Amino acid sequence: MKSLRHRAEYGALRGLVRALGVVPWGSAGRVGASVGALGFRPLGVRRRVVERQIAAAFPELSEEQVAEMARASYRHLGQSAIETALLPGLGQAGVLRLVSEVENWEAVERAQAGGKGIVVVAGHLGNWELAAAYMAARGIPLDVIVRRMGNPLFDAYLNQTREQLGVKVVYDAQAVRHTPRALREGRAVGFVADQGVRGLASTFVPFFGRPAKTPRGAAVFALRFGSPVVFATALRKPDGTYLVGFEDIPVIDTGNRESDVDALVLRFTRVLEKWVRRAPEQYFWQHRRWRRQPPDTPPELRDPAAEPT
Repeated sequence: MKSLRHRAEYGALRGLVRALGVVPWGSAGRVGASVGALGFRPLGVRRRVVERQIAAAFPELSEEQVAEMARASYRHLGQSAIETALLPGLGQAGVLRLVSEVENWEAVERAQAGGKGIVVVAGHLGNWELAAAYMAARGIPLDVIVRRMGNPLFDAYLNQTREQLGVKVVYDAQAVRHTPRALREGRAVGFVADQGVRGLASTFVPFFGRPAKTPRGAAVFALRFGSPVVFATALRKPDGTYLVGFEDIPVIDTGNRESDVDALVLRFTRVLEKWVRRAPEQYFWQHRRWRRQPPDTPPELRDPAAEPT
C-alpha cells in the first residue's frame, strides 16, 4: 500500500536522480557521498552500531581510526545509492566502461561451461548492484533473489533499474519455485547472503571471529542441483572506477547434506571476510551483523552493537 510518506520519499528520490542525471558521473557520486556523510554527522543514524562493529572486527584500530572508517562507510553508502539509481542511464556499455579492473572472470566462464547453472553469492560489500549489472553486460543470464523493500515505490523503481540492465528480479518468496528451473536452464542465480533475518533458514558461522546468523539458501540449491558457486563483488577504486572480482567457492558433497550446507556457508563467509578486509569502509556496517547468535555464545563474542544490560 502506497502511503503519503512513501510518495514523498519517492518524489524526493526521483527529483534528486533527475538533477544528478545531467551532471558528470563523478560529480553525482560526490554529491551522494556528501549526503551519506550526513548520516554519520550530524544525524548520527546508527552511528554507534557502525563504530562498535568496526571496532570489534578490527580491534587493532584506534578510536580515531574507527571513527574515520565509520565516516567513510557512510560516504560510500550514499555514493553507492546514487550510482545505483543512475546506472540505467549508462546502459550496459557504460557499465562495462565503469569497470577498469576484473579479477578472475575465468571463474564465471568455468562455472558456466558446466551446464548446471551458477549460484552467485555476494555480500553487502562495495556496489553489489553493479556486480550483477556487470555480469549481465558480459552476457551471463542472471536472476537475482531480492526481498521487498518497505517502500513499494522504491521497490518498483529499483527493480526497474535492474531489469533495464539485463538483470531479472525474483522475490525471495518465489525463490524455492524459481531457482531450480533457472539452474536447470543454465542461468545464474544471485544471492546476497550475509544478513540473517528472522524466519529465514540459516546457520551460524564465524564472521570476523564472532558467530553470525547466515542464510543457507544458496548452499542448499548448489548442493541439491550440483551447481557451481561463484563469489562476486565490485569494489570502488580511488579514481571512481570499479574492480570487479570473482572467486570459486568449492562445493563438496559428502552425502551429509546438513553438514555440507553448513560447510559451504562457512567457506563463502570466509571469502567474503577476506574481501571485506580489502575495502572495509565499503561494507554495510549499518546492519547489525551479529544481532542473532546462538544462546551459548561466550560473552566476549556476543553482539558488540548490543546495548549493555
